[in-house]
Amino acid sequence: MSEVTLYLPDEKAMIKLGARIAQVTEGCGLIFLDGDLGAGKTTLSRGIIRGLGHVGAVKSPTFTLVEPYEIGEVRAFHFDLYRLVDPEELEYLGIRDYFEGDALCLIEWPKRGAGFLPKPDLTITISPHNSGRSLSLLPQGSRGESWCAALALEFK
Repeated sequence: MSEVTLYLPDEKAMIKLGARIAQVTEGCGLIFLDGDLGAGKTTLSRGIIRGLGHVGAVKSPTFTLVEPYEIGEVRAFHFDLYRLVDPEELEYLGIRDYFEGDALCLIEWPKRGAGFLPKPDLTITISPHNSGRSLSLLPQGSRGESWCAALALEFK
């Protein structure tokens, strides 16, 4: 499957898509989130994390770089690499440990971690579109392809 483009009118739709992504991923995998400041990366992440069953606040990890979530048997990690000065800093963070096992990792600003991040299952690029957002979902392997197929059916 090739790239899928979705058009979402508002924040509510972004949260709904996030919840659906949580379902199709079953709480496992690696998703890169690209887009300019204010594009909706954290809003989509909030929808995903809440879709996994988290009921508390979902804050942006802009200053902490990573926010962990333990949701029953599911482990999710939300990264924001915007303030990363050098990708090598990820080694000091123990970045490789986060990708072991069955966790869901959401990474905002993945280009800032180039060379230290594994290949994602899915890259989502968010852009302004009319009064809403355009999301380009680019699968990077069979897992991402199956996710895109499921999401395309519901959101096209």
